[in-house]
Amino acid sequence: MNKIKVSMLALAAIAFGAFAFTDSVEGSITGKVRPADGATEAWAIQGSDTLKTAVSDGAFTFNGARAGTYTVIIDAKDPFKDATLSDVKVEDGKATDLGEISLQQ
Repeated sequence: MNKIKVSMLALAAIAFGAFAFTDSVEGSITGKVRPADGATEAWAIQGSDTLKTAVSDGAFTFNGARAGTYTVIIDAKDPFKDATLSDVKVEDGKATDLGEISLQQ
């Protein structure tokens, strides 16, 4: 019985370690939208993978972005136009900061 408990504990520790390592490898994308109330959502698209996040007080962050090149789309509110940023590069374990994105009318 003790061997089973020890084996289960060891298996749980290995599984936890694998998930912890996976999360730390992915990157992120951050940015700010001006005016701060000009957008509600943003998308990051890479191939068939799509990430979606809210824009809050003009700021947004995509966590868990895999390494690669993304297209980021800011969904603007009227009277502003959507903004599209191409060739946004993400590296494992690094944050990609897009800086300030000014929405056009």
